[in-house]
Amino acid sequence: MIKHKSKPCKGNANAKGYGCGKPTLHRVYGLGKMCGCYSDWLLNSEQGKIKLQKSIIKATAPRLKAEKELEEARVAKRKRTGLGWLIKNTVIACHEYIRARDKGKNCISCQQPYNPDHQAGHYFKSELFSTIKFNEDNIHGQCKGCNLMKEGNESQYRVNLPNRIGKERFEALNHLASNEKKVSHKWEREDLKQIRAYYKSKLKEL
Repeated sequence: MIKHKSKPCKGNANAKGYGCGKPTLHRVYGLGKMCGCYSDWLLNSEQGKIKLQKSIIKATAPRLKAEKELEEARVAKRKRTGLGWLIKNTVIACHEYIRARDKGKNCISCQQPYNPDHQAGHYFKSELFSTIKFNEDNIHGQCKGCNLMKEGNESQYRVNLPNRIGKERFEALNHLASNEKKVSHKWEREDLKQIRAYYKSKLKEL
């Protein structure tokens, strides 16, 4: 085994002028690590500071990347489980069921024959009547023309809805809507989860 010889601590290239001249086995840029000259060069010279900064960045990059990925995962999770996300996905589950339930039925308003493009249209608007936003008697298959271009075509909806759900359920729906102003409704996470699960289950039963 070759035995390394001690050499004087003296700086070369970018470290020129920082050596103490003491014999040392462990050198970088000709500077002895054990005598502290290399550390002195790193901390006090411009070139040393640049090298130290690069080494710090290189050493911390994996940790910073991991922290960034962890924070992104946390943000994504909050979005997936936040109230807005739950409302959106409950709406999707509800409307998916309504479209499947009313497959083959005419538009609730204008009686246009069934089209796969029919949407889930509300009788009492969901943005105004939040307590019956997910009430299945309040949502029926409706053509795009009525739902989007005619703002729900409420007048014809009112004519045809009792025939679709029966007079008793129609009156009950109107009663719920009349109480809307008396109720300050705020959706709870568990309520939304239950409604979403309910419509997913109903869809499977069709």
